[in-house]
Amino acid sequence: MIQIHTQSLQAQHWLERHRGKLPVFACVLGFTDTCLIPGISAAGKTPEDRQYTAIADAEFLAGGVRLQPDYPLPPLIAGASPVYISRAIVAALDLPVHIFNAGLPTPPTVPHIDLGGMPAACLTTGAALPLTTVERLYRQGTLWGEKLAAIAGEDSYMIVGECVVGGTTTALSLLTGLGVDALGKVNSSHPVCNHQQKAEIVDRGLAVLKLPLSPWELVAAIGDPMQVVVAGMAITASRSCGVLLAGGTQMLAVAALIQAIGDDQGLEIDMARIVVGTTNWVANDRSGDTVALARLIPQIPLISTKLSFAKSQYPQLQVYEQGFVKEGVGAGGLAIAASLYQDWGQVQLLDSIEQLLAASLAAAR
Repeated sequence: MIQIHTQSLQAQHWLERHRGKLPVFACVLGFTDTCLIPGISAAGKTPEDRQYTAIADAEFLAGGVRLQPDYPLPPLIAGASPVYISRAIVAALDLPVHIFNAGLPTPPTVPHIDLGGMPAACLTTGAALPLTTVERLYRQGTLWGEKLAAIAGEDSYMIVGECVVGGTTTALSLLTGLGVDALGKVNSSHPVCNHQQKAEIVDRGLAVLKLPLSPWELVAAIGDPMQVVVAGMAITASRSCGVLLAGGTQMLAVAALIQAIGDDQGLEIDMARIVVGTTNWVANDRSGDTVALARLIPQIPLISTKLSFAKSQYPQLQVYEQGFVKEGVGAGGLAIAASLYQDWGQVQLLDSIEQLLAASLAAAR
């Protein structure tokens, strides 16, 4: 149920080391005004919907189906939120979950850790976040990386997921700013990635900058608040436990940021402890080239779950096979964890997700 795409030997060693271990899950929420650009994301039908996607996902991740949620999951252009995958696995495995607010317009309604961040302005401004905020978020990330690693223990690992609508576009801007040739290789929640739109937005943001910049200056200019938090978490956590960066394009951008911070600060980072884990819909996305992108970021393997919705009885899940949604809220990484911990295969994964979706549909009637 787990496929290795790059750095095969390193990935195999990581998987064998953590087989049978129960991880700790952290989900970092953030926001960028970039997501308000019409057509930029399918994670919410309208720009207004997209303002509340992360809050709704956090509520569902923490509590599952509720008859009267404070923030119902927003309607998507097609399909069901990937949080159904995440919640089903978290509940079934009884995983410890830690939700972090790195910068949202409205705070989550569920228990969470506020990191003192703020929403990012649109990356086209070239001034997405104050540098002081980025530095504070990085420090908070390093502190929480140490804390979560201690909870996980040296023999286990932590999973870090995210929810940032519009985050694949800020990922492209960060990758490009770091010198990675990511154009045409990133993913999106659309069935066919809107590469041209993303490229035009990124070009506008980078055009006002004087490169090169430090990693923190680059995030402050054209990034989002999640990126430095997760980078900080991974850097310190990897000193004592494994780290699974759960996501596609966005976590590959974080991986590149981790390496850039290491180079900038002269840090020795144990890259052998870190992997990027995603869904097969991202890894095999024909409208992007995730594997080629991963190969441009050396030392950190890309792995994916083989979870398929091709035989699902629900059209909301079947559309994943058409390229909608693909990933989010740590879905791919958590599916990998279920296979590592309890040897879950396709049947167990699909059954748990469909049961949750059925309960949600019944509650909404």
